[in-house]
Amino acid sequence: MTELRNVEADLSRFRMRVLAASLVVLFAFILVASRLIYLQVIRHDDLNGQAESNRTAVVPIVPNRGLILDRNGVVLATNYSAYTLEITPSKVRDLEETIEALGQLVEIQPRDKRRFKKLREESKSFESLPIRTRLSDEEVARFAAQRFRFPGVDIKARLFRNYPYGELASHVVGYIGRINQAEKERIEDNSEEGNYRGTDYIGKLGVEQAFEQQLHGTTGVEQMETSAGGRAVRRLASNPATPGNTVRLSLDIGLQKLVEDLFGTRRGALVAMDPQTGEVLAFVSKPTFDPNLFVDGIDQESWQALNESIDKPLLNRALRGTYPPGSTYKPFMAMAALQTGTRSATTLINDPLFYMFGGRRFGSPAGERGGVMDMNRAIVESSNVYFYSLANELGVETIHDFMAPLGFGQITGIDINGEVRGVLPNQAWKRSYFKRPEQQKWFAGETISLGIGQGYNSFTMLQLAQATAALANNGIKHKPRLVMATQDTVTGQLHPLPADQPVDLGYKPENVAIVRKALVGVAQGGTAARVFAGAGYVSGGKTGTAQAVSMGQKEKYNKARMEEHQRDHAVYMAFAPADKPRVALAVIVENAGWGVGAAAPMARRVFDYVLMGQYPSEDDLAAVQQGLGAAPIGKPRQVADMMAQLVAGSGGATAQTKADAASAVQPAKAENPLKPVNPAKAQVRDPAVSKPQAAPLNTDAN
Repeated sequence: MTELRNVEADLSRFRMRVLAASLVVLFAFILVASRLIYLQVIRHDDLNGQAESNRTAVVPIVPNRGLILDRNGVVLATNYSAYTLEITPSKVRDLEETIEALGQLVEIQPRDKRRFKKLREESKSFESLPIRTRLSDEEVARFAAQRFRFPGVDIKARLFRNYPYGELASHVVGYIGRINQAEKERIEDNSEEGNYRGTDYIGKLGVEQAFEQQLHGTTGVEQMETSAGGRAVRRLASNPATPGNTVRLSLDIGLQKLVEDLFGTRRGALVAMDPQTGEVLAFVSKPTFDPNLFVDGIDQESWQALNESIDKPLLNRALRGTYPPGSTYKPFMAMAALQTGTRSATTLINDPLFYMFGGRRFGSPAGERGGVMDMNRAIVESSNVYFYSLANELGVETIHDFMAPLGFGQITGIDINGEVRGVLPNQAWKRSYFKRPEQQKWFAGETISLGIGQGYNSFTMLQLAQATAALANNGIKHKPRLVMATQDTVTGQLHPLPADQPVDLGYKPENVAIVRKALVGVAQGGTAARVFAGAGYVSGGKTGTAQAVSMGQKEKYNKARMEEHQRDHAVYMAFAPADKPRVALAVIVENAGWGVGAAAPMARRVFDYVLMGQYPSEDDLAAVQQGLGAAPIGKPRQVADMMAQLVAGSGGATAQTKADAASAVQPAKAENPLKPVNPAKAQVRDPAVSKPQAAPLNTDAN
């Protein structure tokens, strides 16, 4: 029996299937259309940018870092270009094997591997890190021929910082180093990450750090068309980088070199400044270090040698080293007496070579003559008893309130970072410094030693130099500064940096005259007379001896029985010429003994350089280095001649260049107009923080 099909039912099912299929097709078409609209309309800009980025690459152009010059245009920091061999760890399958294979093409020393390992720990895996710097042309050629073997390894041209004078003025100039994580976060917080793209280095110390913003410049960009393999094909667009500005210092590098040579292997600090402007002419901390060691990343051995040295070469003693001022404090104590009306210049005090207070004996050093003292004689002969008694009359709070405006125990505000405050003691300071209640009370006997610059007093040479400059400038105090101007590298326009307004301390002219006359007496017939014999100018100054360790009441100072680092420091403060000072300074030679034997001779040579254009003879230089200097010996050399020799030793300079450079370098003057310097033509001329101690019972020999 034949089965009859239901045509209508089959047709209905077919129609339903067609409709379902049509709906599916329509839905799929709608999905495709929606996706197309989403990609082509909604995400057009984003995807177009991605496509363009696959075809192109935006490469940052690192700006040339600005130069650092001294006041006469001598280049203290510059740049040079060199090739580096760099590895991107995330693109390398076996890092150790790759480094070993690279070592067969170019020399990779153990220190290079250690530095690379340290950089890896401080960086992200996708960052390009140098395994070797400053490749020779031959090494570049050898690697280029084998590059296909080393994915993730490439040759890059980078700018390197160079300090042509090496250790000279290193604490002032500072150095640059690789940007660490804390610095990256600070850059991000300041919204400067765009300007540091492609930049691996930043100023770490000194002027390099303090003027980082001016020296760094503005990063540029290049848009490059790239191949599928990521190789650059052609440049599509370019926005050039703007080089950093040139920074012009007040420092006289010739004077700086002289002072560092005078120290020799001894430790200490010297700050010389123009009392009329606050410009720092010399800023010396010895020993120094070579900032070039830090440019590529310092190796472990060199870092340990610097960091663990007993001489602390990384410590900027002029900025961060604090010391008792010794007898150099006495002229300021005399000013306090005159200004407060505590004593007049004619008040007579008997000096029996000891001072009794509260049953304790405060002594005088061997060699003091004692007798009846007025203020002039007390300063010239450095009477301890006169100033012991004066400190007792003034009291600790009056001393503190008078000395603080002079800058003792205060931040001077000099234009490099890291300055310490030191200690200008009073009752509030002692309560905050000591923890136990029995230590917090101020005893009257502790005031006595303050009068001769001992006790808790602890200041930097920068503070002592600023106070000396204020006294030399009739009570007008200037803020010390190291940077005079910046210069736009593109336009060549010079931008002098405005100086802060000076502060009038309100001293009576007759009181200043009394103290300055006594300081002239020190150099003319007092403790420093032998050093300044035959000088072509009149200077004023005060010798001092600062105790490195406290001594008991019955102990006597015996240099021969003490360890070298426990011996007294030699200190001197001075200004010249006496009638209208052009330079004021403070100098300390650590553990050198009497100030007149080690510190004052250095001041004499500084004055001879600045005022007379004279440079010490070789014999005289050697004598001062050994602590045997007095008045200069031998025939002095001319500053201009010495600077000409310095330039001649740089190599590669023409006779005309050397003559021009020698004539440009003259002793620092109070009025030294700034002249723009073309950085492209600038000549590269080759060239212990103490803790407060308990108040000592005696003595200051000077």
